[in-house]
Amino acid sequence: MKILVPVKRVFDYNVRVRVRSDGSGVELANVKMSMNPFDEIALEEAVRLKEKGVATEIVAVSIGVPQAKDTLRTVLAMGADRAILVHATDDVQQDIEPLAVAKILAKIVEAENPQLVIAGKQAIDNDMNATGQMLAAALGWGQGTYASALEVSEGAALVTREIDGGLQTLRLKLPAVVTTDLRLNQPRYVALPAIMKAKKKPLEEVALATLGVDIQPRLTVLSTVEPPKRQAGVKLHSVDDLISKLKNEAGVL
Repeated sequence: MKILVPVKRVFDYNVRVRVRSDGSGVELANVKMSMNPFDEIALEEAVRLKEKGVATEIVAVSIGVPQAKDTLRTVLAMGADRAILVHATDDVQQDIEPLAVAKILAKIVEAENPQLVIAGKQAIDNDMNATGQMLAAALGWGQGTYASALEVSEGAALVTREIDGGLQTLRLKLPAVVTTDLRLNQPRYVALPAIMKAKKKPLEEVALATLGVDIQPRLTVLSTVEPPKRQAGVKLHSVDDLISKLKNEAGVL
């Protein structure tokens, strides 16, 4: 069974994000970039399925700038067999919207013919949480989102996901799309020998023009602002003072 894992290059989660002076977005130039954490979880799950003998090949796909090759090398070091970079733009500030990403991934799926797509539930840069769902709709496949457990056997995937009432288990007939939650697994540490071996693994570059997908944005960012600074707290001396504050100032009682 072949598994396809989409991977996005985003700013590192340890980086303090700065808003651009014109308010059009966050500053990405000369900022440390890394793999989207939810995509790391998706890749780890694919590698575990291969280690169990369920999967035979893992193909990672990234869409964006040429610098994403560095991210894909990390993916290969973590256990992917091949990587594909769809060169969609040269501008590091341009974010490809989920609809365009889903259409591009659908083209890759048609070419690669995987039986399962495992993707992170969202990217930490825009938090759209839409690509997996849009991809499933474009392909006409079943989908299991926010997976906290995944089992694959006998041509089906059992996806356990958290809902308001507890846990829900879905049985998806393959091929299917699964998006991962934080509770699914803990990604492994990449050792130096694996990094060296990754340099010899195939990394294919695909031009966007060959896929015939329009990536013109449908959304317009009106403004981006930093959240307001947290105000200092007030020390109260009695329960009555607390109740008065909650009732008369906060308006929650």
